[in-house]
Amino acid sequence: MIPDTFSIGGDLPVRRLGYGTAQLTGPGYWGPRGERADAVAVLRRAVERGVTLIDTADNYGPDLAEELVAEALHPYRDGLVIATKGGVVRTGDSAWHIEGRPERLRAMCEASLRRLRTDCIDLYQLHRLDPEVPMAEQLGTLDELRAEGKIRYVGLDSVTATQLTEALALTSSIVSVQNRFNLLDRQSAEVLALCAAHDLAFLPWFPLANGALTASAADTLDAVAARHGAGRGQVALAWLLHHSPVLLPTPGTGSLTHLEENLGAAELRLDPSDVSLLDALSS
Repeated sequence: MIPDTFSIGGDLPVRRLGYGTAQLTGPGYWGPRGERADAVAVLRRAVERGVTLIDTADNYGPDLAEELVAEALHPYRDGLVIATKGGVVRTGDSAWHIEGRPERLRAMCEASLRRLRTDCIDLYQLHRLDPEVPMAEQLGTLDELRAEGKIRYVGLDSVTATQLTEALALTSSIVSVQNRFNLLDRQSAEVLALCAAHDLAFLPWFPLANGALTASAADTLDAVAARHGAGRGQVALAWLLHHSPVLLPTPGTGSLTHLEENLGAAELRLDPSDVSLLDALSS
């Protein structure tokens, strides 16, 4: 039986298939993608369809994605978990600057609180570890914010197994990791195994391989999809849900039609032969 839910931190139960907000912004996650009302409609429909995990970030837009989440969903219904990220500063559509100094992390978190219109962020994820700042200082700042009641739990983004092990030794606040992982890219398999061992949520980014479910994967995906009356993307998301109970994909889209397709993956039950075929696809 494939579990439908996962409890982040042991006390934040969410449906495993969530929604990510990056695609509500323009190319390079910069500026708006389309009409603001359309983005609001997609967010509201996601929650109407049972999504209980919304994943966003301060640098999507920048600022815009968090503002859209608040506009669409505030006041937040009971059981809705909002996850956001800080630690990266944007100065253009292709300019990303890692910033992990304690004073900057604190300022970014407090700005996210204002944009999200909340007193406490459920899951605050360090978008990147800053190699110029000791890890203990970065995590220590997030622990302080947690002690102040401004964040509930801490997550890490794009870390190695070694970094995750070190971080877990420094703080007990970490409940999640967000690394790239999908049907065709499993370079973070060691990190996923660590998450499973420590009961940490793993939120895979680019869960649909950023649209690259083609080439050598196409025939296999089409065969499995045809057996279930599904689409390639639905099969790829269903494989993640079958692959590990700690995987919580949050596919993003600005389209109501694609949203419905993505969420339909939660009802797709692959049989062992399907899973075996898909397991063999890793590039």
